[in-house]
Amino acid sequence: MNNESSFDWNRRQFLQSGSMATLMAMMAGMEIRAAEKPKADAKAADDEKPGPPVKCAVIGLGAWGRDIVKSLVRLPNAPVAALCDTYPAFLRRGAQDAPKAEAVEDYRKVLDNKEVQAVLVATPTHQHREIVLAALQAGKHVYCEAPLAQKVEEAKVIALAAQAAGKQIFQCGLLLRSSPIHNHVVEFVRTGAIGKPVLVRAQYHKKTSWRSISPNPEREQALNWRLRKETSPGLIGEIGVHPVDVAVWFHKALPVAVNGFGKIIKWQDGRDVADTVEAVFEFPNGFKMIYDATLASSFEGSYEVHYGTDGTIVIRDSRAWLIKETDAPLLGWEVYARKEDFQPSKDAGISLVANASKLLAQGIDPADAPADSDSPLYYTMKDFIANINHAKAPANGAEAGFAATALALKANAAIAGNQKLALETEWFSLA
Repeated sequence: MNNESSFDWNRRQFLQSGSMATLMAMMAGMEIRAAEKPKADAKAADDEKPGPPVKCAVIGLGAWGRDIVKSLVRLPNAPVAALCDTYPAFLRRGAQDAPKAEAVEDYRKVLDNKEVQAVLVATPTHQHREIVLAALQAGKHVYCEAPLAQKVEEAKVIALAAQAAGKQIFQCGLLLRSSPIHNHVVEFVRTGAIGKPVLVRAQYHKKTSWRSISPNPEREQALNWRLRKETSPGLIGEIGVHPVDVAVWFHKALPVAVNGFGKIIKWQDGRDVADTVEAVFEFPNGFKMIYDATLASSFEGSYEVHYGTDGTIVIRDSRAWLIKETDAPLLGWEVYARKEDFQPSKDAGISLVANASKLLAQGIDPADAPADSDSPLYYTMKDFIANINHAKAPANGAEAGFAATALALKANAAIAGNQKLALETEWFSLA
C-alpha cells in the first residue's frame, strides 16, 4: 500500500460567478482573479468557521500520502491520530510530520481505533477497494484518492457502498473541484463569458521515468505498480482524470466517445504502460476535449485551455486568463479590467485571481496580491473536514468520483488499444 515517491511529486506539480465584488474590482481598474461568491446568509458564513476537531488517519504514506499529512496538520481541526503503511521507511517518514500519531503497518488496526473518525486512503489505486470498503463498514468518514479503482467494476462497488453509508461523508480526490480558481472559472464558462464552447485542451508534460529503484526486487516491483497494465490506470487515469473531470464538471455533460493513442517512446525499460498518450473526447453538443500527457518531454509543462466563440480561458497553476475574441460582444466590465500580454500569442488577457472579494475586504488590491501558494490538495483537505463537520455532501462525492474514474479507465482502454470507443451514458450511472 505504498506510493512511488518519484511519481507522486509529479502529481503534486500538476496539481499545484462573477460576483458584485468582482465587478467592483474591475470597475476600479483592478486586476481580476476569481472572486468568491457573496455569502447568502449567516449559515453560509458559519460554514467558513473551523468546526470541532476531526481525528484523521492516513493509510498509504508514499510522497502523496505524506503531502496529505502535511496538509492536514496545517488545519486547526484535523489532528492526525494514526498513520499506516506496510513499508517501515515510509511509516517513519510520515511520522516526522505527525509525531503524536499512532504508527501501524496493518490498516485494520486503524479501523479498530475508536478515536479515528476519518480515514484518508492514499495507497496504490488497485488497493483502494479493500481498504475503502472496510473503512466504510467500520463507520468511518472516507477520503479516497482518484481514480477510485483500477477497474470500473471495483470503482462502482466503492461508490455504491459510499452511497449506502448513510451519514458518513465520502469524498473522492478530484482535487480541482476544490481549487479556488477552478470554482470561479466554472462560472465564467457557464454564464457564457467565452460564448459557445468550441474545444477544451489540457496537457501534462514532464520528462521523468515514473520508475523507483530499490535494492529489494520484490519491493521494487511493488513500488513500480504504475508501469504494469495489470495494476495501472496509466497516465490518463493517474493524472488525466483531473482535467477530464473538469471538462465534465464545467459543461455538465459526459462525452459520447473517446479516441485514444499511446506508445512507449522514451522509457524502453520493460514497462508495458505507455509513456506518451493522447485522448480525444467527443461531447454531445459538438465540442471536443483533447488531452495529452508525456513522460518524454517537459516542454510547456501543464495547463488547461477552454476555447469558446467569444473568448478563451487559460488555467495554469493557481492563475487564469481570459482572452476575448476581437468580434466578441462587449459585456461591459471587461473594459475596466486589468490586462496582461499573454504569451506566446501576445494577446491581451484579463487576469483572473482567486479570492478577490476577500482581498478587497482586507483592503488589499487584488492586482498586488501574490499568486495563491496553497495547492488544490490543501483546499481538498479543508473541504473534507468542513464537509464532515457540516454534514455536507461533497461536490466530489461518490457519483462524481465514479463517473470520473469510469471515464478515465475507458479512455485508458482506448489508449491501450489505439482505438475509438463509443461511450454509453449508463456506464457512468450508479442507478
